[in-house]
Amino acid sequence: MVRSLIASMLASLALVGCAGLPTHVQRPVSVALTDSADTPLARIAAASTPEEQRELSGFRLLVDGDHALNARIALIRRAQKTLDVQYYQIASDAVGLAFLRELRDAAARGVRVRLLVDDLYAAGQDELFAGLAAQPNVELRLFNPLPARSGGFGSRLVFSMHEFKRINHRMHNKLFIADNAFAVAGGRNIANEYFMRGESSNFIDADVLASGPVVRELSTVFDGYWNSEQVYPVQSLAGGNAAESRAFFDAMVASVERDMPVTSQDRFGRSSVQSQLEHGHLEQSFAAVQVFADAPAKASGVAVDQVTPMSAATSAMRAARSDLLIVSPYFIPGQSGMSMLQEVTDRQVRLTVVTNSLGATDEPLVHWGYAKYRHAMLKMGVAVHEIAARVAPQSASVSEYGSSLARLHAKLAVIDQQKLFIGSMNMDARSARLNTEMVLVIDSAALSAEVASLLHGEHQANTYRLRMAGADQHIEWVSTADAQEVVQRTEPGCGLATRLKLATLSAFVDEEML
Repeated sequence: MVRSLIASMLASLALVGCAGLPTHVQRPVSVALTDSADTPLARIAAASTPEEQRELSGFRLLVDGDHALNARIALIRRAQKTLDVQYYQIASDAVGLAFLRELRDAAARGVRVRLLVDDLYAAGQDELFAGLAAQPNVELRLFNPLPARSGGFGSRLVFSMHEFKRINHRMHNKLFIADNAFAVAGGRNIANEYFMRGESSNFIDADVLASGPVVRELSTVFDGYWNSEQVYPVQSLAGGNAAESRAFFDAMVASVERDMPVTSQDRFGRSSVQSQLEHGHLEQSFAAVQVFADAPAKASGVAVDQVTPMSAATSAMRAARSDLLIVSPYFIPGQSGMSMLQEVTDRQVRLTVVTNSLGATDEPLVHWGYAKYRHAMLKMGVAVHEIAARVAPQSASVSEYGSSLARLHAKLAVIDQQKLFIGSMNMDARSARLNTEMVLVIDSAALSAEVASLLHGEHQANTYRLRMAGADQHIEWVSTADAQEVVQRTEPGCGLATRLKLATLSAFVDEEML
């Protein structure tokens, strides 16, 4: 995550280097192709929508890693006219390279591909990305690039510190659109660990597959980013010979497996998106939806007069009447968030927060920032649950986290069992002030119930329930093992050395930087 900037900044006490971005960059304007009603995907979307639901949008939750990857690959392979793709990270691992190869193959059969990637995690990928952009029908742009282009992640940051204020803003959005007929939005980046294929750790995550009117709205969001002044065509940054880059790309993706396995049904009993597309009908729930996306100018520190994802989320949460469920891997409410939580609990609304435990998080400093709010949340009646680090047998489903560490990465909220928030936004100051984000607010009791059943069905066994105990009101972590309650009175996964390290580092890092 961009939070790793903090550690690099602390390690670099002086500015080093003075690399700069190219000037007079050409950014040809293009917009979403809307003449796609005759494509197979558009026909399937229409055939899957009941006549009385035409004004609503269709949705299907993608919570199983294998099914989420299968949906993207199946849509790429069936696209005929256009693919618009926007991600915070596309890794050069098996999943990332397979995904990029599918985009290349789609372009080879005449599909226009526009790929937009945030530059923070693009270390060492200039030639790979330039090789994809050298293919016919492909354009690839990097968002808010670092001036230093060579070296690894840490060295690029160090040699870009003279522009720290700018590069500290990142594009955190995740969006995938095929033939302007189907879209996938949510929390997943494109890397092994987001699809339950990581060896050391995997992320518990969630996306939503959408069709109908919302797709055109999402295309408009994509166009705003694609044509913004914050993007740079990869060729303007990478240089090199196009033919050599193309050969490099083809060699990189040549040996990656082509058909990644998918279970016959997802956790809701639905067959894969690939299978349903082959049969010409996709199971979906239909609902009204609102899309909230930050303007790309946010990455330049420019204030834009519009409703932001964070302001939309907090306003809706404040209006909760009966219950509120918040799922965020990085949860730092701050004073404004605590005020919102207090308002909600004062009205006797049942409020549940699910986040990572220290043992499960990939951002210990963020957890340390969250931890100072736990007592206050428990005192006001918030039910706090932390995902426990655990090892499970290898599997692609979200209930079995692979033979690896389980980490929460899904960003969800359910309000009054009716409104579902899903997108890229964490509940913290970084999402509010520094990163660009996007969320969908779906007015659907059916989808809300699916999320609630998923979390309530699993997190009892796989999370700690926090409670206060004793005269000193210390926190206890309560879990279940073999139907027996297990109580821990010190924070799981945190020894004295870890506490001292985090306490020391946190003294130098402002909460808004986490």
